[in-house]
Amino acid sequence: MKFALRNLGLALLLAPLPLLARSPAPEGTELYFISPRDGETVASPVTVRFGLKGMGVAPAGFQKDATGHHHLLIDTAAPPLDQPVPTDEHHKHFGAGQTETVITLPPGKHTLQLLLGDFAHIPHEPPAMSEQITITVK
Repeated sequence: MKFALRNLGLALLLAPLPLLARSPAPEGTELYFISPRDGETVASPVTVRFGLKGMGVAPAGFQKDATGHHHLLIDTAAPPLDQPVPTDEHHKHFGAGQTETVITLPPGKHTLQLLLGDFAHIPHEPPAMSEQITITVK
C-alpha cells in the first residue's frame, strides 16, 4: 500500500500542469492609446493614457466578468497569451486599475502596446490588445 501511494504521489508531481483558464472578452472590445499617438515625437518623461471600450477596468485579484487591468508592453513583442503577463522592465502592470502612467524612456524610437489581463494577469480570450505603436523620444 505504501508503495502504491508513493507512486501515486510521484505521478501527480510529474503530471503536466493544466492550462490556466482564460477569461472571455466580449465581442467588439477595443484597447487603444489615447496618447501618445503612433509616430509622435515626445519628450521624456512620457505620459501614456489608456483607452478601453467594451469592457471595464478592475484591480488585479478582483474577479468580475468583462473586466481586466492594463499592462503596458515597452519595446517587446506580446508575451504568451495563455500565461500571466511577466513583470519586468518591458511589461508594466497596472493592477490597481490605473488608466494612465508616466514613463521615462531614453532618446530614440520605442514601441508601446497595451494588453488587458484578467484578475490573475492572464490575457483574455480573445486577447484585448492594442495595435503596437512607435514613438520617438527626443
